[in-house]
Amino acid sequence: MTYTPATQDQLLSIRVNAGIEELAQSEKFAAAEPDMVEAIVGGIGEFAAGEWAPLNRVGDLEGAKLENGVVRLPAGFAEAYEHYVEQGWNAISGPVEFGGQGLPFTLSCNVLENLGTANMAFNLLPMLSVGSIESLEHHGSKELQEKYLPKLVSGEWSGTMNLTEPQAGSDVGALRTTAQPISEGEHAGKYRIKGQKIYITWGEHELAKNIIHLVLARLPDAPEGTRGISLFIVPKYHVKDDGTPGERNDLRCVSIEHKLGINASPTCVMSYGDNGECIGELVGAENRGLMAMFTMMNNARINVGNQGVQIGERATQQALDFARERIQSARAGSPDKAPVSIIEHPDVRRMLLRMKALTEGARALLYYTAGQVDRGTLGDAAAGARGEVLTPLIKAWGTDIGIEVASLGVQVHGGMGFVEETGAAQHWRDSRIAPIYEGTNGIQAADLVTRKLGLDGGEALTGVIADVARDAADEPALAALAADCAAVAQWMREDASLDDRLAGSVPFCAMFAVAVAGAQLLRQLRAIEGGAAPGLAATKAASVRFFLDRIVPEAAGLKSAAMAGGEALYALSADQLVG
Repeated sequence: MTYTPATQDQLLSIRVNAGIEELAQSEKFAAAEPDMVEAIVGGIGEFAAGEWAPLNRVGDLEGAKLENGVVRLPAGFAEAYEHYVEQGWNAISGPVEFGGQGLPFTLSCNVLENLGTANMAFNLLPMLSVGSIESLEHHGSKELQEKYLPKLVSGEWSGTMNLTEPQAGSDVGALRTTAQPISEGEHAGKYRIKGQKIYITWGEHELAKNIIHLVLARLPDAPEGTRGISLFIVPKYHVKDDGTPGERNDLRCVSIEHKLGINASPTCVMSYGDNGECIGELVGAENRGLMAMFTMMNNARINVGNQGVQIGERATQQALDFARERIQSARAGSPDKAPVSIIEHPDVRRMLLRMKALTEGARALLYYTAGQVDRGTLGDAAAGARGEVLTPLIKAWGTDIGIEVASLGVQVHGGMGFVEETGAAQHWRDSRIAPIYEGTNGIQAADLVTRKLGLDGGEALTGVIADVARDAADEPALAALAADCAAVAQWMREDASLDDRLAGSVPFCAMFAVAVAGAQLLRQLRAIEGGAAPGLAATKAASVRFFLDRIVPEAAGLKSAAMAGGEALYALSADQLVG
């Protein structure tokens, strides 16, 4: 299928939901003027459609392959990545002092949205690099920053994060990878890293000239659990004094996973220190590695939520094209019995509008979140806290939306959707990983009802709900949903046990996300009524009304599940449940 970037809807979201013009009033983001924003959004859309989108299908069919310890990608990937680096797309929000453009995170999200809509598996490569830059910028020493950031910012080198181990899963505190201080010789002051990590996205490849691994490990005599974890930077190739890659470090890709989707993204099992000579450097303070890694993870969680938008847009475009071209049956009740395009049938029209409304709602939430993160960067503590509250919403609901929309895309295609040749099934297969990684959606919901519920004394979360209620003054269904969210939040803070909160966390996360997305869509609609984006006037009105009149009332039905408590979950013992 052809892919057309959603440039106009992206610009609307960036202006209305992220508030890019307000951000550009700051000295730090002054370069984000309207002409620059339009050039970036239009330019990356054109690049993604022209160079990355054509590789999506071949990447799925051929995938990444491990040959003699080297990961090979299909023809065209190396050239497309080289052009991405040459054109400076990786440097959009990177620090100016290390070669970046210093533009808002919002615009970095847009680069990733376009690349991911074109080719989700390929897009995981720059997505991880963006997070690596963020972590080093906040926690790396000046020496480490000068050594690694210029090439990471340019994209000439790529980055990864290494958390998960075979025995640990989501329990990061159970890791066994070790770091032994080196007191003498060439690498004095550094550390010998030894251990194995799994599910390392783009952990080995030949597209970048070096791969900079951020690895969690435990120092000798470190405290147990998460309090005893440190973060280390472990390059694939040692970096020489002149900044160029030198000899290969003692690390290797043991295998790559055979996955349901994202086949062009090598998901690696990485082994460090097989020969006792894997050298790493400490990032930040000893035993504070999880904090440094979470800087990267919080960034990545927003960008994983972005993947829901990406796959939703791609699946929606394909479903719309198919429905317009597929001729089948007469329209029910029509005196003309000639077959029509299936886009004319009510249930197909329902599915298509739902796909469109959900995707646009997730996009509005994405850019609202990104805009709050940017304000936090500028020193607005309240906005920074609001961004923290919104992060689990976009990660969890955004990726759930990606799955739902991709599944509806298969349904619109009918039997042909279940046949791989149409490509509709690839979107669903690719979408399914996003709710799992960077903290499963259950973990995101748990974070929402524990740490985020009490952030800033509870004001960060209740402030977001109050904003929705204010914006929904003339929309009864949305106002009612905001009131429901407030009631659930109050019950969880004042009356619910921890089990009760966790049992209701997923439905609460979903209803809260729908409420915020609905309010942000309403802001878009009002902006259009005021003269913004006239080219979207007709389509936006239809999709926003569908969201407010159908999706918002559905979310209100989650209140009972959110407040049902945890007791019923344990009415059966584990043995009884298994049978």
